[in-house]
Amino acid sequence: MPAVIAFDTEALRKHSTWFTIYGVVLALLGAAAIIMPGVATLAATILLGWLLLASGVIALIAVFSAGTSAPGFWWNLLTAIVYLLAGASLLWSPIAGVITLTIFLAAYFLATGVTKLIAAIGYRRDIPGAWGWVLFSAIVDIALALLIFTGLPGSAVWVLGLMVGINLLMGGIALIVAANCTRKMRAQA
Repeated sequence: MPAVIAFDTEALRKHSTWFTIYGVVLALLGAAAIIMPGVATLAATILLGWLLLASGVIALIAVFSAGTSAPGFWWNLLTAIVYLLAGASLLWSPIAGVITLTIFLAAYFLATGVTKLIAAIGYRRDIPGAWGWVLFSAIVDIALALLIFTGLPGSAVWVLGLMVGINLLMGGIALIVAANCTRKMRAQA
């Protein structure tokens, strides 16, 4: 289940023009990612590689700054090394990283789909008005997983970029709509 995000409506109302601009930029980036999913996929993989590498370096600094007597030193050291290796791996061979990340995404969809399917069966008796939507969501997740798995390795080229693009586009549209609604509320007040 997605988390509920609380917005500061006063800040949104006060800075609605900037939120609109931010929403337009996000929507344009999302549309570009949808049009060029291969480029977006590669960009997301490389960005993740740099983030993991930076996290590993910062974690190593923190681990050694705390000293070998710090609780969890060895686990923290191991985690830092895994971050470093994962980041370096994605940067060294981003195409292999794209395939790996796509497999993880498909596995995630499959796992959430199966979990939602089990929840839907339980909801059928307990929450009869919601179980159909949860079942539909489960079927969509499982179908996405199967679509990605059956299309591998070719689907790896476009899946991540398309998902990032859809996310950016929808987030941008949501910000534009929210900013415009608060602007209208301010005008009415």
